[in-house]
Amino acid sequence: MLTKVYDFILKNSLLSRGDTVVCGLSGGADSVALLLSLFALKEKLDINVEAIHVNHCLRGKESDRDEDFCRDLCKSLEIPFNAVSCDVNALSASEGISVEEAARKLRYRIFAESSVGKKLATAHNANDNLETVILNLSRGTGVKGLSGIPVIRGNIIRPLLTVTRREIEEHLASLSQSYVTDSTNLSDDYTRNKIRHKIVPLLAEINSSVNETSVNTISNIREENEFIERIVSQAENKCRKCNKLIGLGEYDPVIRKRCISRLLADNQLPYSFRRLEEADDILLNGGKINISGHFFLEAGNDIIELKIIEKPVEGVISADIVIGTDNIINNCNVKCEIIECDNLKKFEAVHKKSTFYVADYDKIRGRLIVRTRRFGDKIKLKGRDFTSSVKKLINEKIPAEERSDLLFLEDECGTVLAEKIGIADRIAPDDNTVRFLKISFIRS
Repeated sequence: MLTKVYDFILKNSLLSRGDTVVCGLSGGADSVALLLSLFALKEKLDINVEAIHVNHCLRGKESDRDEDFCRDLCKSLEIPFNAVSCDVNALSASEGISVEEAARKLRYRIFAESSVGKKLATAHNANDNLETVILNLSRGTGVKGLSGIPVIRGNIIRPLLTVTRREIEEHLASLSQSYVTDSTNLSDDYTRNKIRHKIVPLLAEINSSVNETSVNTISNIREENEFIERIVSQAENKCRKCNKLIGLGEYDPVIRKRCISRLLADNQLPYSFRRLEEADDILLNGGKINISGHFFLEAGNDIIELKIIEKPVEGVISADIVIGTDNIINNCNVKCEIIECDNLKKFEAVHKKSTFYVADYDKIRGRLIVRTRRFGDKIKLKGRDFTSSVKKLINEKIPAEERSDLLFLEDECGTVLAEKIGIADRIAPDDNTVRFLKISFIRS
C-alpha cells in the first residue's frame, strides 16, 4: 500500500520537498492509515507531518474516546497534534441544514483555519470515490460529477484515492495497528451510508472487485474531464469579457454550457441542467432569462451577458377568502371548500385524481386571505423542521416565466400556503383532522 500511495503522490504532484502536511485524523481506519503512510514516507518525501482532529460532539463519550485515541497515537509517533471541538447541532438548526452537512461544513472550516500555508490531507479512498460517483449520479450530474472526488482542491490533497478500504484494513492489520469505529457509520441514517451498506454490496454481486475496477474507470473519466476543462479555459479566455461572453456560438454545446456555468458560478448564482439548456438556447437564438432575483442572462448577436435588471416595485394585492365562493385575484380563481371526513386516507383516496392543496381547516387562525408575493416571504413547509425563504424555494422549483403570477394564502399567524410550492406544516392535515380545507387555483 505504501508504494501505491507514494507513486500516487508523485504522479499527481501532491507534495513538494519541505512541505508541511496536516493530516485530518478522525481515528477511523482510513485516517489512521493515511497518518501512518505520511509518517512512513516523511523522510523519502522530505516533508513534515502534523495532525488535526475535529470533535463534532455528537456522540458523547464516544466522541471523546476518538479524540483521546488520536492524541495518544500522535504522541506515540511524536507528531504535532491539535484537537478542535465544534457545535454541529447549533449550526444545523441555525442554517436549516442536515446534521451531516453541518458537520462537513464545520470540519472543512476548521481544516482551512488549521492548515494556512500548509497542505491538508484527507483520507478519502477508492470506496469513498465510488460512493461519491453513485451519489452524484443519483442526484443528476455531468462528466464532472462522474469524475469523483478531486485529487487536489486548493491546499487539500487526497493521497489514498486509489487505495481500497480492504487494502487499508489489511495494511493496518499487518502493522497490528488499532483504530476506532464511528457508530454512525454502521447505520443507514445518512444517504452515503445507504449507498455504502446497500447499493455497493449489490454492485459487488455483479462484480466482486467493483471498488478496485472503479479506480481505473473514475481515473479515465477524470482525465477526460480535465481535457474538456482545458478546452473550456481556452474558450473562456478568448470569449470572456467581465460578465459577457462574445463569440461563444462557434464552439460545441458542451464548451458553451460549461463557459456559461463558470460565468454563473463566478457570480455565486445557481444553475441546473435545464437552466444551462435555456441559456444555450438564447445564446443561439437571442432572448432573456431570469437566473435569480434581479440577475438575468440576455443574449443576441452571439453575445450573452449577465445583467442586473431591477424590476419595477409592485404593490401587494390581497383579498379575503370567502369559503365556498369564487375568489378572483390576478385573473385566478382561488376556490376554498370545507369537506368533512373522518379519515385522511379516505379523503385522499376520494380526491386522488384532482389537483389541489389540502389543509386542516380547524388549524387556520383568524382571517384567511389570498395575496400576491411579498418581499421576505418565508414558510415552514409540511414535513420540514425549519423555515425556508420563499425566494429560495421559487428559484429552485419554479420556472422563471411562472414566478410573477404565484399566489399565497395567509392567516393571522403568517403564510400557510405558497402556490406550486406547498402548505405550511402547522396547518397540515393529520389523522385527527375532521374538516378538510380543499384549496384550488384555477386559471383560464
